[in-house]
Amino acid sequence: MMTDNAGEMQECNGAGRALVLGADGYLGWPLCLRLVARGYDVYGFDAGLRRRWVSEVGGRSATPIADYMQREALLQQRTVRDGQRVEFMWGHVDNSEELRACLEAARPDVIFHLAEQPSAAYSMRSAHTAVESQVRNIAGTMYLLWLMRELCPDAHLVKLGTMGEWGTPGVDIPEGGFFDIEYRGRAARLPFPKQAGSFYHLSKVFDTENIQAAARWGWGLTFTDVMQGPVYGIRTEEMPGGDCADKGLLTRLDYDECFGTVINRFVLQALSGQGLTVYGQGGQTRGYLALEDSIAAMLLLAEDPPDAGSCRIVNQFVDFWSVLDLAKAVCRAAVSMGIIVEIKHLENPRREAEQHYYQADREILPALGWEGTALPEGIAQFLQDARPFADGIDPAVFAPTTRWQK
Repeated sequence: MMTDNAGEMQECNGAGRALVLGADGYLGWPLCLRLVARGYDVYGFDAGLRRRWVSEVGGRSATPIADYMQREALLQQRTVRDGQRVEFMWGHVDNSEELRACLEAARPDVIFHLAEQPSAAYSMRSAHTAVESQVRNIAGTMYLLWLMRELCPDAHLVKLGTMGEWGTPGVDIPEGGFFDIEYRGRAARLPFPKQAGSFYHLSKVFDTENIQAAARWGWGLTFTDVMQGPVYGIRTEEMPGGDCADKGLLTRLDYDECFGTVINRFVLQALSGQGLTVYGQGGQTRGYLALEDSIAAMLLLAEDPPDAGSCRIVNQFVDFWSVLDLAKAVCRAAVSMGIIVEIKHLENPRREAEQHYYQADREILPALGWEGTALPEGIAQFLQDARPFADGIDPAVFAPTTRWQK
């Protein structure tokens, strides 16, 4: 809730010093906008790797995006209280000296760690991309843990994980990372098995294990590990979509096979008159959420931390949908706009179950008042938001070229 009184807002929202690692990314930039609107002093940290990776695979953002330093200036113009500070810094999370300088400058109360290579397909392209994905992700989180222990042990770390850590186990996925089991006459509460589907997902598994170990060993650090489903769309409260008067506020919208999440690809395929490319049978089921819901959830979790010195694992999604049902939902929404598209089934380049049981618990966020947008409503809005950029879409970018197996 915003207020005209800066002091009241700070007291109500607990606004303090927030550090966003990965501030230039798809999620990082709208999160910075939200934090500024809530009265936080906002420190961003990025090395421009997302831009480099997307270019490397032949992709590009469908939306025009301001450069990193222009974004800092845009944030500074949107501060809501006297003395509110915005500072963007340049550096790599997996460089301990650059990260140290960032933490010393920011002295954060809360850290949002979004600065990782986020693509399963990118991690499976080559030995180089697999190694880069794991080294950058795992080393970056490890440096962050040690530097937090030294420099800001009271900060709350909100770390972006992925529901993909759990894989598709064929049983309900608990929230919290543990489940009760009986084996050979004995009962125990054990970590829920992780069945990562790519080298990227494995890097996230290592992150979770390292964070939980730091909590278990009594480092005194406070963690929220967010197991998030795929995110779609470009609309948040601060970014009203394609009709936004200030295009510099827009976040990126990728649609290549590596960095374009499935709904983002389907919507842009529909707008460009291309068939929606479903991999295999299309029974792959996951939990999805809109961009606005992702940003709102992360802020809720940041402002309601777990007990000091503990690790809280949160499942973050709204709806369960199969890929084929997603494609059908996009087709239905497109028809209402006078756009007729077809669904095409491609040979699946990935190694994954195409028909499977999928159910996961989600209790922590609803208990905080978080609900989220129903997916059909979100897709209809997304089509409207992205329509102004349809003419600039390059159909050649959609084709998958990365294969999990020879």
